[in-house]
Amino acid sequence: MIRLLKILVVLGLVWSTYWYGAAYVLRQGVTKWFAAQTERGWQADFSDIMTSGYPTRHIMTLQNPALADPATGAAWQADWLNMDSPAIWPGRQTLAFPATTQLLSYFDQTVALRAEGMVADLHLKPGRNLAVDRMALTSGPWQVDDATGEALAADAIVLSMQSTDQAETYQFNVDAPQFVPGAALRRFVRPSAALPDSFETLELDMKVRFDRSWDRRALEDRRPQPVAIDLKLAQAKWGALALFAAGQVTVDGNGVPTGELSIKAENWRDMLTIAQGAGAFPEYAIGATERVLNLLSNMSGNPETLDVNLTLRNGMVTLGPFPLGPAPYIYLR
Repeated sequence: MIRLLKILVVLGLVWSTYWYGAAYVLRQGVTKWFAAQTERGWQADFSDIMTSGYPTRHIMTLQNPALADPATGAAWQADWLNMDSPAIWPGRQTLAFPATTQLLSYFDQTVALRAEGMVADLHLKPGRNLAVDRMALTSGPWQVDDATGEALAADAIVLSMQSTDQAETYQFNVDAPQFVPGAALRRFVRPSAALPDSFETLELDMKVRFDRSWDRRALEDRRPQPVAIDLKLAQAKWGALALFAAGQVTVDGNGVPTGELSIKAENWRDMLTIAQGAGAFPEYAIGATERVLNLLSNMSGNPETLDVNLTLRNGMVTLGPFPLGPAPYIYLR
């Protein structure tokens, strides 16, 4: 019995030494990373850092963290951030965010995010580069406010990125049940279009191949850029409005997409009104686009439903022989 107690005491001392040593290394790693970003010209700071979780976990709490990248204009700040990982492997991080307001900025646009139970899971592969195996963001009810008021909201959200057996290829899924568009979007809808407060469905299922893996270089160097997109299904249903899309697109080094997308739109005229009001179409293209879509919908037998293929080539979007305008550039800043 005495020998067993001695063994347990020794094991306890060894584990305690490991735990406190690993906690120190993690704490120093976070502190040095923030300092390195500051040297690069970022705003990267926090007011305090605390470590807890002994003996099975490492939990670091950062008070008042703030990050801002002047090169992209992207910024984020919150009251606190919890970083939780198993003591045996810090590469499985769970980040918990506060229910209080988080500020997100992109150049001169700033929005306030409030979310209940927002958690991000980050699973990294062992190795020097810390390549991402899986990332997922989940939340309960959330709301985004901008200068005009409520911009977006939903009962929950699930965003996930999972590595696949194909090199540099990741599976993406998005689900935002009971998604509520803000007043800025709703005012572009025709008064005659009676729409519910929230979307019935807002989902995305696609695979994306990038020019390199997502790892620590994505923050320290540059973002991996998409080179091939396999859109299995994107769907949105908002009352009488329904939009479905699928297709495959390649992207060159300049962010120019090439490929074909199959689009089905129910009550497309209201969608075009929304897109026009939101600035998604240039004014000069609206009239021609509406005439072409009207012709195609009448040919299909249902003037309120479109079932068409969009072609992206040479930086343009075409619908059969009809040009619709420039294709969007796909580039991650």
